[in-house]
Amino acid sequence: MTPWELKGRELVNCTCEYGCNCQFNALPDKGHCHAVAGILVEAGHFGDTRLDGTRIAAIFKWPGPIHEGHGEAIAFVNEEAAPAQREGLLRIMTGQDTAPFATMFAVFASTVTKMHEPVFTRIDIEVDVDARKGRVFVPDYIEMTGRPIVNAVTGAESRAQIVLPAGFEYELAEIGSATSRTGGPVLVQIDDKYAQFAQLHMNNDGLIRSRAAA
Repeated sequence: MTPWELKGRELVNCTCEYGCNCQFNALPDKGHCHAVAGILVEAGHFGDTRLDGTRIAAIFKWPGPIHEGHGEAIAFVNEEAAPAQREGLLRIMTGQDTAPFATMFAVFASTVTKMHEPVFTRIDIEVDVDARKGRVFVPDYIEMTGRPIVNAVTGAESRAQIVLPAGFEYELAEIGSATSRTGGPVLVQIDDKYAQFAQLHMNNDGLIRSRAAA
């Protein structure tokens, strides 16, 4: 197993209402799960290959709850990534070189039955976790914009967090709203639904935790 570590920021948008039932071991509120994700890798490595500054994205579609499988997905790596970086990132994203089910990459990969060929292209990602603002743009494939949830009466920004001390993706996520449109083989349309903005830090064995368990 090649040792790896990844630290960065993510923006994820899915079809659930704010809160996302999956975070609480419940079924998706639409009966299915469609999701779009982008991660800005601030620091990391795969073996001796540095991953600092790379960017990855993905589109997922599950016809039912994620754990029931039959998912479809496509992965993206920024075109500037060197061949060794591309290989390392794709191995991480597909759950390889990872303890069983230790990361969300490994969990999701185990539920995908139709994985399209990866695309190496331009990826623009902006993620401000505290402000709950962000954008993921992959030409011809992804246009996603994230923003704070707004009070329908006052127009004021509404702030909420999800804390998962034993989570396999993050320990704390700021919750906002996002809209996504995708092109290519995996088509997704999401309007003002759940968005999570989170700091990520993980390796082969899962999350590297900074918060003490309650």
